[in-house]
Amino acid sequence: MSSQEKIPEENLPAEQEAAHGAVEVADDPFANPGLPAHRPRIQDIDERAAKRSERTVALLFVLSMLATIGFIASYVIFPVDKIVFIWPFGHVSALNFSLGLTLGVALFTIGAGAVHWARTLMSDEEVADDRHAIEAEPEVRAKVLADFAAGAEESAFGRRKLIRNTLFGALALVPLSGVMLLRDLGPLPEKKLRQTLWSKGKQLINVNTMQPLRPEDVVVGSLTFAMPEGLEEDAHDFQTQIAKAALMIIRIQPENIKDKREREWAHEGIVAFSKICTHVGCPISLYEQQTHHVLCPCHQSTFDLSDGARVIFGPAGHSLPQLRIGVNSEGNLEALGDFEEPVGPAFWERG
Repeated sequence: MSSQEKIPEENLPAEQEAAHGAVEVADDPFANPGLPAHRPRIQDIDERAAKRSERTVALLFVLSMLATIGFIASYVIFPVDKIVFIWPFGHVSALNFSLGLTLGVALFTIGAGAVHWARTLMSDEEVADDRHAIEAEPEVRAKVLADFAAGAEESAFGRRKLIRNTLFGALALVPLSGVMLLRDLGPLPEKKLRQTLWSKGKQLINVNTMQPLRPEDVVVGSLTFAMPEGLEEDAHDFQTQIAKAALMIIRIQPENIKDKREREWAHEGIVAFSKICTHVGCPISLYEQQTHHVLCPCHQSTFDLSDGARVIFGPAGHSLPQLRIGVNSEGNLEALGDFEEPVGPAFWERG
């Protein structure tokens, strides 16, 4: 269209507005529609209905407490390896299923009770409040405290003692579920760290020949390894037991033994010490017969076997425990008891 062409007057905005009337523009296109009229609940007008709701909430909290007790009892009742058939899940672990079921019920009933409490007994009036600056004015803080106090009053927390007490009971018991889960960290050690398979009368078995050791089998300057009589290599707990009961057998001239107790616990200069290093539990196997020193190959902790196996070098913090030995009626070496000190590494730091 050329610049000389003119738009017809009837097509001009002013002419169209005059022809059709002015368009009215609302002052606020997003006007507040307001709140619907409040409709009271039956619990608000009938105290018997309120009591029924209160008992329902309390029942849910009591169910939570019972489920938590069931969670704890499951640990005692069901062994770890028990498998049961439960339709439609099939064959499942009885322990895992019972733990999941009881913990789920305990948490669900607390939530359901809180929701039912809020929907039936707490105030349901909606209150509109204008937005305000993030910074709290003294008046705002006072209003918040007033609103909190009003909310506490409207919740009937102080007046509904049955709900309050059962809620406290449910919340107090639920954390016990987490405490019980600590059992999965492993069985309690009890006295297992202090005791080994050695006991009075158990013969010393040569780990190479699997025959009982006799005093004449151990010569001066030799190093022999032994384990308790009755321990079999194909036993399911062999590694656990040998890690505590492994022995080093050394023969030293009695006049070269410096420690009095070591000399008394020996038999004709034959001494028995734990093979497990007291640093990090490595098996000790390097023996120097001229100095009677034994060396741990892992971190070079060195022990003097002629002086109570005390530490003379390295990071080990304790002497090697000694086993008291003697000879039985058949002429074989035997233990006269268990170690008097715990064997292995870092026991003293563990307890």
